[in-house]
Amino acid sequence: MSLNLEKYQSLVILLDELRQGIITQIDVLEVRQRLAALKQLFGQEIAPIAEDDWRIQSYKTEISKQLRLLEVDVMFLQGARQPATAQTRLNVIGDRLNTLIQYCDAILQQSTQE
Repeated sequence: MSLNLEKYQSLVILLDELRQGIITQIDVLEVRQRLAALKQLFGQEIAPIAEDDWRIQSYKTEISKQLRLLEVDVMFLQGARQPATAQTRLNVIGDRLNTLIQYCDAILQQSTQE
């Protein structure tokens, strides 16, 4: 496995850990810390990689966008006062994490097919 693929695999692991944390209902501070680690990995290790394949570059753009939206979702979760609202926010965060994992999986599949 190339070094680039290992970075995407690391991102998938962090995303999955956050998703599992959401399911077990970790506190918002822990969610924010894990999100910061995700953003740091993506921003420092993955985003700077020059991609030859336009499809992979498109996925990277979508991942970047989804990470920014995830950050907004976490801010909304932090501001939720009612349990029902908090649960709705957790569901949205879970869906967004699933989307991010699917993008990473698509990149990994695309890279292994080449």
